Amino acid sequence: MAEVKKPAKKKKQKKNIQEGMAYIKSTFNNTIITFTDNDGNVIASSSAGKIGFKGTRKSTPYAAQMASTAACEEAKNHGLQRVEVFVSGIGSGRESALRSISGSDIYVKSIKDITPVPHNGCRAPKPKRN
Repeated sequence: MAEVKKPAKKKKQKKNIQEGMAYIKSTFNNTIITFTDNDGNVIASSSAGKIGFKGTRKSTPYAAQMASTAACEEAKNHGLQRVEVFVSGIGSGRESALRSISGSDIYVKSIKDITPVPHNGCRAPKPKRN
């Protein structure tokens, strides 16, 4: 029998990036935080589910705060110092994630809401009945 060699895993290189962008996507079920450089290449990312929250606890502001803190630490290891923050979605974790980023040692240059809003496009789904 021939032995099959597994390809060696690449080590994550430590990037030295001072400026970047932070994207906070907050849905009703989860909050995802992504740090990128100015070209859009991902430096660090985290979500409430990745931290270890399951089910309805993923949608809490505390879970968003913990996910944001974890992503900030990972981004700071790559040398990130200044970010522009883009917030999208209508979940409950957007404010706490933003507060967590500004509370860390990363300087927030600007905050922009990029939540898509229809200009009377598709018909909205009918409301739920109890």
